[in-house]
Amino acid sequence: METNKDTLFSIGEALIDMVPAEKGCEFADVTAFMPALGGAPANVCAAFTRLGGQSEMLTQLGNDPFGHKIAAELAEAGVGTDHISFTDEANTCLAFVSLAADGNRTFSFYRKPSADLLYKPEQIDGAWFDRAYALHFCSVSLVPSPMKDAHVKAIEEAAARGALISFDPNLRFPLWPDREALRETVLEFLPKAHVIKVSDEEIAFITGCSTIEEALPKLFVGNVRLVLYTCGAEGARAFTRTAQAGAPGVRVEVVDTTGAGDSFAGAFLYCLYKGGVTPDRIPELSAKKLTEFLTFANAYSAITVTKRGAIPSYPTGAEFGAWLAGRMIY
Repeated sequence: METNKDTLFSIGEALIDMVPAEKGCEFADVTAFMPALGGAPANVCAAFTRLGGQSEMLTQLGNDPFGHKIAAELAEAGVGTDHISFTDEANTCLAFVSLAADGNRTFSFYRKPSADLLYKPEQIDGAWFDRAYALHFCSVSLVPSPMKDAHVKAIEEAAARGALISFDPNLRFPLWPDREALRETVLEFLPKAHVIKVSDEEIAFITGCSTIEEALPKLFVGNVRLVLYTCGAEGARAFTRTAQAGAPGVRVEVVDTTGAGDSFAGAFLYCLYKGGVTPDRIPELSAKKLTEFLTFANAYSAITVTKRGAIPSYPTGAEFGAWLAGRMIY
């Protein structure tokens, strides 16, 4: 792998998660919310960076206290912020979260529109991706908007320079007045990615199939070469066109699942990067190597759900290594 292809870029939303003071409550019963940095693309960047990689976030924030808080905390987490824009035309996105007793979440978004959705294609310089190892994106910012068009440009520019394109649909139904429009948009962008991550809760909606085996022919479309299938506490599976593997989840006491899927994605992309896996080399991945990567990403995701919030729960590589040393995971 070229030594200058060393950076994970993410495009999409960086927002404030308003985390509830209590779990096991409905929204109406929450007594207080605490602001925390969030947004799936930003979370993936942070996980990749905390493990030892380099990352850059591509987004637009409101020129408001929340926007500047996000930029400062991303920089503190080691995520590159040189390409973050600010605007006075809209506010920074807020996502109010409620937590069930088992740590699972529901969301209420303040985003009509938010600053990130006004991010335009002309704000992107293709030369940024000269050093891109990968570009990661999700579906939250693919609603009809300038930001959707910015995704198209970023994907085209990054792919033209040999970057690995990673897509996690990360479905958020409250943001889409029309569910069919969401499904069609996910299917529109799937073929543009080399790596896709889908969960057991998303597979039926996206493909109409009840099992991953049935769904694979509908997922291996276009440029797709690797499918990651996550099943929460039950672990994850990985499929290329020539190999497949699975790894069980790691049992921990769940406090908050916010950002857990993003930490898995960031950790798996980090494994691909450290392994020198370019798009052309994905077919060379063996079942053994896929299992190794899945085990690493599962464990990293597990440790993050033992604390509140997303990025604040992501350990550094050294912290994660110390945690692994006390467990019989490998």
